[in-house]
Amino acid sequence: MPDAKKFAQHLIDTNPVMLFMKGNPMFPQCGFSGAVVSVLKKHGVPFHHFNVLSDEGIRDAIKELAEWPTIPQLYVNGEFVGGCDIVREMDASGELVDLFEKTTKAS
Repeated sequence: MPDAKKFAQHLIDTNPVMLFMKGNPMFPQCGFSGAVVSVLKKHGVPFHHFNVLSDEGIRDAIKELAEWPTIPQLYVNGEFVGGCDIVREMDASGELVDLFEKTTKAS
């Protein structure tokens, strides 16, 4: 798992908006992943994704890195934001727009 952790951390560090999900943006393989993709697309946010179903090591590594047991997991500017429920709540409150605006200005 050390290599998986390094790779996951590399993805987080090199992509301003990183989504670990089940499936891909065109074909999410769970409703929660699909919901987060929809929120990101709604805001026109470019993001990188990784399908955790393709690599059990990465799936386990990100759970450990974030100390968060579920997928999807969203990172913005290297910081763990949360899973589906948190992303939806932040979207509803407007916090997510503020976070994305900071990301746009930072990149």
